[in-house]
Amino acid sequence: MVVAEATITFLPVSTKIEHWAAIGGNMSKATGSDEHVQGYFPRWKLKTSGVIMPEERLSWGQTIVSSLQHCVAMSGSTIIAPLLMGFDPNIAVLFSGIGTLIFFVIVAGRVPSYLGSSFAFIAVVIAATGYAGQGPNPNLSVALGGIVGAGVLYGVISLIVMWSGVGWIERLLPPAVTGAVVAAIGLNLAPVAVKAVSAGAFDTWIGLATVLIIGVVAVAAQGLWRRLPIIVGAIGGYLLYWLFTNGLGLGKPIDFAQVSAAPWFGLPNFTTPTFQADAIFLIAPVAVILVAENLGHIKAVGAMTGRSLDAYLGRALFADSLATIVAAFGGGTGVTTYAENIGVMAATKVYSTLLFAFAAVVSILLGFSPKFGALILSIPGPVIGGLSIVLFGLIAAMAGRIWVENRVDFADPANLITVAVALIAGAGDLTLRFGAFTIGGIGTATFGAIILYQVLTSPMARRLG
Repeated sequence: MVVAEATITFLPVSTKIEHWAAIGGNMSKATGSDEHVQGYFPRWKLKTSGVIMPEERLSWGQTIVSSLQHCVAMSGSTIIAPLLMGFDPNIAVLFSGIGTLIFFVIVAGRVPSYLGSSFAFIAVVIAATGYAGQGPNPNLSVALGGIVGAGVLYGVISLIVMWSGVGWIERLLPPAVTGAVVAAIGLNLAPVAVKAVSAGAFDTWIGLATVLIIGVVAVAAQGLWRRLPIIVGAIGGYLLYWLFTNGLGLGKPIDFAQVSAAPWFGLPNFTTPTFQADAIFLIAPVAVILVAENLGHIKAVGAMTGRSLDAYLGRALFADSLATIVAAFGGGTGVTTYAENIGVMAATKVYSTLLFAFAAVVSILLGFSPKFGALILSIPGPVIGGLSIVLFGLIAAMAGRIWVENRVDFADPANLITVAVALIAGAGDLTLRFGAFTIGGIGTATFGAIILYQVLTSPMARRLG
């Protein structure tokens, strides 16, 4: 099972990106691509069998069908993430499409990726807004201001990467630190998930049934269905809740009035950001996670296609940061490259970037369907709670994958102490106050892990040891 915000694979990067290559010079020298010869975008040569590379394409019919598969792959997380924060899922889907098009243009159509709702923002948004867990977030505009701040910080980091390469990121965010921050995010969210299924015995059993459906699909389903356990779990939990409430009268029934009344097409309900220093300071550190995640995803795509995409890393980070800022100015969640879609590419061996342009257009059209949004908003609370238990748990569990894959040595006290402190700071929501500024558990865990690791691994600390 793949969850976009949790699958951060922090891979070693040994090649320094030269300034001219990162900001749009002769990319062919750094990547082996033919951008300099063809122009800004590829010409997408037709190929109907075998491995389809980013600059190649399927027939137009196959391209459309394959793009819809990518829409399905991203839909579960892109829809669930805004629901957990009290955002409008219609807006999130709309801006996932817009963000993907932004990414497509900035990377010159040479890096296949879809941008969807980022789970890294959930904990800090809930903390910054005091969101209760159901319905629209009454402090949505405050969260949007913080997401804009994260996007700006992300953009600054991307410009530094364009200029100097990514070696400094490796030193600042080694696997021990990255895994600790990821685990802290998942653990910080645990009380939210448990509360969502604890209103009563009926809610608890529906939540647990949703968890079971997700697990069975992830383990036993075949083909494409095995890649969609979250969305299948949401549908299964929804139908189960409907059967016992609307059918058997055992709980509060689902009200379909708003779904029936909503038009098929209409303008989304855009929201503009409000900028508050404390919210910005709390949410902005998420940029660090997005950098590590995007880096891992781009390296993974490069490995699958058998070509280095290092020269596009700066562009990719900048594109993601710009897409996040644009989304937040309209009421959308922060966005990130999606591992779900990388999984689809790994299974199909089709890496054509045209698929993502088509998928983006489909998402934009769905964003202009109020009926689609009303249907999503009708998902019962305990079903969302069950989804949250799995998703938040997976975020925490992915830390283990990062540590194992990168052979983190926990016999080293620097690694052990850094991880231990970050986990407790995140799980316990350790809050620090500096005058008018407040840093919640996620911010404390993030900055604490980065600073503590650097202190413990400094030459002075090693000499004292």
